[in-house]
Amino acid sequence: MKMNAVLLAGGEISPDDPMYPQAPYGKRSLIDIHGKPMVQWVLDALCSSARVSKVYIMGLKSETNLRSTKPLHFMTDQGDLFDNIRAGVLKSAEEHPGLDKVLIVAADIPALKPEMIDWLVEKVAQDPGKLIYYNVIPREVMEDRYPDAGRSYVRLRDITVCGGDLNAIDPRLFEQDQPIWKRLTESRKHPMKQVSLLGLDNLILIAFRLLSLDDAVHRICKKLSITARALVNPYAEIAMDADKPHQLEILRRDLEFQK
Repeated sequence: MKMNAVLLAGGEISPDDPMYPQAPYGKRSLIDIHGKPMVQWVLDALCSSARVSKVYIMGLKSETNLRSTKPLHFMTDQGDLFDNIRAGVLKSAEEHPGLDKVLIVAADIPALKPEMIDWLVEKVAQDPGKLIYYNVIPREVMEDRYPDAGRSYVRLRDITVCGGDLNAIDPRLFEQDQPIWKRLTESRKHPMKQVSLLGLDNLILIAFRLLSLDDAVHRICKKLSITARALVNPYAEIAMDADKPHQLEILRRDLEFQK
């Protein structure tokens, strides 16, 4: 199984953000890590995966001179994260209708490696009928690899997890217009806020740790009328984003000998 990838690289940070002085043109994805922009680290991993066919990069122009051994299609920033995901996924489906799943990859996870991409694609290939494949990383995995990352977690009855920034979507997800998708995407950094959008009952059940991971997935799928699978991922790197200055420094130390 192969997939195209939508690489989300268009997010701009505000001048009052402490990372702004390091961000060319205000683009977080262009922040330098050991001589190359952060997005290039992610693109290198995508190019090294035999499971990736083509990359649609959202929010950057070809003038950024990124290097890619895979076909690379630059697309205009659509204004927000949800619209960028939708535009990239639908463009992939239009140009390559035979590839019915699309990888969604954030540009600020520079520790990403090709074997992590391959792991996800293989999981999708084993159970190809879902619309969404969402990676979650156990707290103990995350804190063992990056003890000072400061991630937010959701505590369930059987597991405590954070969300990953490498996932997969079936383009059919966008056949129906559901306004809640945009609100869920916008609150991606705040897991409990996402839960609250799915209803007070779910918020209470998760707050009191009355739901297992499978229970939560079942209730969310029923609420949104979708099919989805939460994948317990063994790779902390896919959740280690450079969202704050201390996280960027953690990644710089981590990647120092991988230049």
